[in-house]
Amino acid sequence: MNRLQNLKPLALTLLIAFALVIRCSPASAQTLETLTVAGGCFWCVEADFEKVEGVTEAVSGFTGGEVENPTYNQVTKGGTGHYEAVEISFDPSVVSRSQLLSMFLRSIDPTDAGGQFCDRGDSYRTAIFVSNQEERSLAEQQIEAAGDKLGQEIVTPVLEKEAFYPADSYHQDYYKGRKLVLTRFGPKSQASAYKAYRAACGRDDRVRDLWGEAAPFVGN
Repeated sequence: MNRLQNLKPLALTLLIAFALVIRCSPASAQTLETLTVAGGCFWCVEADFEKVEGVTEAVSGFTGGEVENPTYNQVTKGGTGHYEAVEISFDPSVVSRSQLLSMFLRSIDPTDAGGQFCDRGDSYRTAIFVSNQEERSLAEQQIEAAGDKLGQEIVTPVLEKEAFYPADSYHQDYYKGRKLVLTRFGPKSQASAYKAYRAACGRDDRVRDLWGEAAPFVGN
């Protein structure tokens, strides 16, 4: 009987400790949402959105096609149906899906159906991928707002979300990588090569011309 009485305080202490651990665990991990978009070069989209407060991760990859687990070379050569895309994980209590969609449309040229900037072809087309009607409605609202802002037709489609295939590690966080790569500008770190590519491709110049002060990432 005494042993049972001694166990009760111990059990109560353990229960209290367990409850405190649960209470102190980050709640945001349970509420993270994802937004998948295609905006031309996935290095650029990833680099832009990892700067946004409330975004926990942006992963470069491929989606929208028929080939399972495609390689970068397969996608860029064409024929897979895949887009270069980025899967953005975010905390909706910090930044909303609508805000991210607005930023996305103002970080690309949504009037160009043939690719983005210097990158041409199907894999560089723009798109927004959705999982349900609510997400579709939000995307369509932001597209309409973007069209009104520009006074031009927005050709970025809203598509049903399909399997997302992350690109290999070489393409993740390329914009801040230190590995040396050979470029037409000579050997450079990945970070330096990315900056040179982005400037040469004219991405920021075109976005600035199109959106002006409404462009969220130009100059960052």
